[in-house]
Amino acid sequence: MKEEKIVAPANGYLMLFLVLILFFGSIALIFITKSPWFLVGAILPLILALGFVMVQPNGSRVLVLFGDYVGTVKKNGFYWVNPFYTKQKISLRARNFDSERLKVNDKLGNPVMISTILVWRVKNTYKAAFDVDNYENFVRVQTDAAVRKLASMYPYDNFADEGHDEDITLRSSVNEVSAALEKEIDERLTIAGIDVLEARIGYLAYAQEIANAMLKRQQATAIVAARHKIVEGAVSMVEMAIDQLNKKQVVDLDEERKAAMVSNLMVVLCGDKETAPVVNTGTLNH
Repeated sequence: MKEEKIVAPANGYLMLFLVLILFFGSIALIFITKSPWFLVGAILPLILALGFVMVQPNGSRVLVLFGDYVGTVKKNGFYWVNPFYTKQKISLRARNFDSERLKVNDKLGNPVMISTILVWRVKNTYKAAFDVDNYENFVRVQTDAAVRKLASMYPYDNFADEGHDEDITLRSSVNEVSAALEKEIDERLTIAGIDVLEARIGYLAYAQEIANAMLKRQQATAIVAARHKIVEGAVSMVEMAIDQLNKKQVVDLDEERKAAMVSNLMVVLCGDKETAPVVNTGTLNH
């Protein structure tokens, strides 16, 4: 397989000067000599003018002569090449690609909607022009395929309560997932001479059919975690209250009254609504 070959064509300004001299000189000789043979000298510059090519910054021209790859012009400027060359323009600038939102299944089989943002550019013009049919469409198709594969490798979220305790998830492990996605896409696009500059997840959510159920699950998990913290704090506060009462000998409580006080404090501290106090106007015994 051939590799990319950089060529340096002739200076376009010098050739433009020679073409203009040849053209106007031939026209002048036609009028002076009245000879039709100088028409050849007037037609030749028109053919030579087809060889002028301009290369923009971060642009390139792939030159092909009757099916044979000649080389690539990457240096920006005004040049002249063989008029019979086919001059394919390929941009070397960085490009953004925001893929469509795809419905795929994660590692646990849950349907998720996912899209990716890819920053890429052409690195090898020979591969981009001849090793694939349409390199821009190749980037789109292979990126979608890489996203589908990536989504099947990791779960959307970490569900430790069901025995699925994963270190890397699509939702929380942004850096790890982006690195894996970039590596996967880069391996697929190497054949087309594409350099992957950055790849990251642009959109991630559960599919519509399970979104409500998963939202309720996340809310329930958050509530359970919050209650766990509340109970932990309440137990510490009750323990501290009993220790302080015993230490300062404010009141002498037997086991039954301690249990009643603990029950009341736990209700006050763990309840999700404000408690209504009841004032006891009797004694501790009634």
